[in-house]
Amino acid sequence: MKTLKQIKIGKSATVVKLHGEGALKRRIMDMGITKGVNVYVRKAAPLGDPIEVTVRGYELTLRKADADMIEVK
Repeated sequence: MKTLKQIKIGKSATVVKLHGEGALKRRIMDMGITKGVNVYVRKAAPLGDPIEVTVRGYELTLRKADADMIEVK
């Protein structure tokens, strides 16, 4: 299982599954990260957390803990 947290800067991945439950999973889905969507990792903060991704044409910043719940291929 590969997660969004493991994708290198400048690479893209496709979302396969969202892990987690309840409000946290709903919040991630509300931000546009759903099954089958393409996500491009743009950059990371100097200490590595958070990371900035492009999804559905806009930039989104995610904590690494949240990115670790997004399974990609």
